[in-house]
Amino acid sequence: MELGELFLIEDARMGVEERVLWAAKHYRQKYGQAPTLCLLHPSLLPGARRLGGLRLEARRSILPNYLWLGAPSADERAAKPLAR
Repeated sequence: MELGELFLIEDARMGVEERVLWAAKHYRQKYGQAPTLCLLHPSLLPGARRLGGLRLEARRSILPNYLWLGAPSADERAAKPLAR
């Protein structure tokens, strides 16, 4: 991902899916377009790999309670088709 926004969500009352959807809503409001990719720590990855139009990917480089939302780079789109 070349461009994106990192979200820290410390509210323990929110589940992972709720956190992702909340961050995606704020991303859309700020940038005027919906994110298509969400990177998160493997401990947070829910059973689903897609949620609300987002592809979810676990990355050890993302700290727990952080979500990185954006769009994949052109190289990532070529290497990994979005449809799963």
